[in-house]
Amino acid sequence: MFPHLIRQFRKVGIVGINRRNLDYVSKYNPRHLYPLVDDKYLTKMLAIKAGINVPELYTVVTINHQAQDIHSILKKHATFVVKPAQGTGGNGVLIINGHSKRGYRTLSRMIISEEALENHILEILSGVFSLGGHPDKVLVEYTVQLDPFFKDLTYQGMPDIRIIVFLGVPIMSMMRLPTHLSNGKANLHQGAIGVGINIATGITTNGVWFNDVITEHPDTGVEISGICLPNWQNLLNLAARCYELSGLGYQGVDIVIDRNKGPMLLELNARPGLNIQIANQKGLLPRLKLVEQHYKELNTLEERISFIQKYFTNI
Repeated sequence: MFPHLIRQFRKVGIVGINRRNLDYVSKYNPRHLYPLVDDKYLTKMLAIKAGINVPELYTVVTINHQAQDIHSILKKHATFVVKPAQGTGGNGVLIINGHSKRGYRTLSRMIISEEALENHILEILSGVFSLGGHPDKVLVEYTVQLDPFFKDLTYQGMPDIRIIVFLGVPIMSMMRLPTHLSNGKANLHQGAIGVGINIATGITTNGVWFNDVITEHPDTGVEISGICLPNWQNLLNLAARCYELSGLGYQGVDIVIDRNKGPMLLELNARPGLNIQIANQKGLLPRLKLVEQHYKELNTLEERISFIQKYFTNI
């Protein structure tokens, strides 16, 4: 993805997939810990135990016959999200935005029948959307409500914030904005926008949309650069805490901001993508090397955040 930009920014320490896997993922992420982040249910349970805010879990479907019985639970909730516990890239996620006499209304205002929802659940259980095609669980959870701050920055869907955390230090971040082309999903490969964020200040820089560097949202025309994200310090603290939560040295932390409940941990990723470098027009390598040199000196959350303010403002 973004091949000409990758060549352009290689000089500033772009980390490629092979280097990421060999020098950081393999070295700092013990394999036995992968299930804690590959399974969103396990991640959610860890977060709840640690007192980290997550979207409320309404129910978990683990066996086929539960698909037919689920409607009595869903009637209690005006909106909800159905997702595979081990899905990737937003595949298999279904957002229900209301009820209809004919079934359920999706975020895109399509109506799906109860039978169609049951079939979707059965597909998830069979592993259609899971890592490696393994049998999966279905999570039905709270629909995060859009914070008014993001109202004009997104198209339909929910923006999220990805923060790369290395040895407990947040080192790079971006915001992912849904578009009409991405069908309201915050997925870069499906047409969402990646917006770089100055990790020290929480102020957005430029956006990348496919191969183009942009400063405005293509659907709303709103400026996406120079925006100071609210409560940035809290987001950094949340991301940094995920080091102890998962035990993974190199990970991606995905956060959403609910208008009533504030920042929420959405999921963790043991093999986060590298497009975050393109969104920031900076390479990860200088920051990774700097943290490797100093992380043994950073014993508290406050020290890690201070380290960001001291070193990462301009690199």
